[in-house]
Amino acid sequence: MTDQSTGDIPEKDRTCSEIPVGTDDPFTSEVPTGMTLESIVNLTGEIEHLNELVMLHVERSGGFTCTASYFTIVTPILDMLEVEIHFRYRAGMSRDQVKLIIQDWIDKEIAGFRHGA
Repeated sequence: MTDQSTGDIPEKDRTCSEIPVGTDDPFTSEVPTGMTLESIVNLTGEIEHLNELVMLHVERSGGFTCTASYFTIVTPILDMLEVEIHFRYRAGMSRDQVKLIIQDWIDKEIAGFRHGA
């Protein structure tokens, strides 16, 4: 799910304002402050899993020829993941609980993708 030229997850000033950041475990704080989707995915260890989904989409679309075409493929995936996190996240969730939200969503998307959905 990384930008192949820089190795970074594409950002479009995306923050998950409902996801709190705090002390040692950012998911235990009750204070909601902005956290990027990239940070959330990295903190939960789901970056490679998300990259697997992105690469399936890139392959199905025939690859990409420029940064703009890459973002056209990746942005909807990131938007859907962000919506899922906002929908299922509850204050006080642990990192593992947020990881499960992300992991479950990616698994369902990959399964649907592989079964022609």
